[in-house]
Amino acid sequence: MPIDVLMPALSPTMEEGTLAKWHVKKGDTVRSGDVIAEIETDKATMEVEAVDEGVVEDILVPEGSEGVKVNTPIARLAGEGGAAAPAQAEAPKAEPAKAEAPKPEPAKAPEPAKAAPAPAPAPEPVKAAAFQAPRGPRIFASPLARRIAEQKGVDLSALQGSGPHGRIVKADVEKAQPGQARAPAAAPQAPAAAPQAPAAARAEPRQVQSLEQMGIPAGSYDLIPLDGMRKTVARRMTDSFRDVPHFPLNIDLEIDGLLAARAKINGLLEKEGVKVSVNDLVIKAAAIALKRVPEANASYTPEGIAMHHHADIAMAVAVPGGLITPIIRKAELKGLAEIATEAKDLAERARTKKLKPEEFQGGTFSVSNLGMFGIKSFASILNEPQGCILSVGAGEKRPIVRGDQIAVATVMTVTLTCDHRVVDGAVGARWLAAFRALIEDPITMIV
Repeated sequence: MPIDVLMPALSPTMEEGTLAKWHVKKGDTVRSGDVIAEIETDKATMEVEAVDEGVVEDILVPEGSEGVKVNTPIARLAGEGGAAAPAQAEAPKAEPAKAEAPKPEPAKAPEPAKAAPAPAPAPEPVKAAAFQAPRGPRIFASPLARRIAEQKGVDLSALQGSGPHGRIVKADVEKAQPGQARAPAAAPQAPAAAPQAPAAARAEPRQVQSLEQMGIPAGSYDLIPLDGMRKTVARRMTDSFRDVPHFPLNIDLEIDGLLAARAKINGLLEKEGVKVSVNDLVIKAAAIALKRVPEANASYTPEGIAMHHHADIAMAVAVPGGLITPIIRKAELKGLAEIATEAKDLAERARTKKLKPEEFQGGTFSVSNLGMFGIKSFASILNEPQGCILSVGAGEKRPIVRGDQIAVATVMTVTLTCDHRVVDGAVGARWLAAFRALIEDPITMIV
């Protein structure tokens, strides 16, 4: 019996992905545990292992296909021993049934016989649904084609794609007439309630955002399609900024003592090939401060406030096409050498999309550092469901007042963005006070 290989969900939040590469072809024999494909999500590229054994009967989704929904059949295996053999073996068994059936009711005898071939063509609609979006619920179109269709008001389901396997491409949309909009298609579903005005109101802002409608002529710019990561970042940051009541708290820290301590630490670790960065010290200090002010190490949920047992610090890493936040788990229990080594490894694998889902999902607190780019101060958007995110600016020489005297010190501005549903101003201020004490007197990190 044929076995469908489905698009796997590589994380709890994954809805679709890109089938980046096949490691098998039609006719190959696979065993449970064999790597058969590579799936690219918005965060990482991961290998997919076969769960069942059999022979590859068909590849339903070609490599390079984007927007493949979770649980969509992507390949078909013939069961152990081959699917064709059982199908042929069952056919002769149906023949005797033809001979016996005419005795009681000759007219109806052919019906069972005709029903037997029905399962054979059944897989064909599956292939068609996978490749020819216009005839199925899924629409296969390039990201650029989708963008242009949205701007022109063209219903993609009304188009016949000219790309590979019926994929709708830019040229197909540009040839289409803009009269086939999605809003009219939705109108018959509920005419009595008159939802047409709200639907139009929702659609209108998207069309207003069209560059052509804002006076920027087509052809005067290059449009780079959104990849999965950029779409996810855009959606999550929009949701967070809109839905989470947040506020920033910022303070200036004197870090001359921190820089001196870092130089000594790196001198001791030089033989081991480990180099501690300012960001590593910030992560360690943030973790300890969360243990000293546990109310800040919390998340809002509809059921209540989740108080986390450990400080799992997510560190923002810029990667091509977006941002990812690999996590230093239980950072309060780790030494600086361990944090430095782990942070370097996670950052390198983040940039090549080699992280495992558990290495970037979760976290109780985030640190975003733009100091290396010379940014003096900034406020980050909360990374839900975390209650706080710390934005770290550049350390620079600034004049300060000590007593009645003006002096010069290396000063770094940090901003704590808080989810007001779980971390109020007083809690945020207490956390910053604990963090300041650790940064300005680093010896206290080991006490």
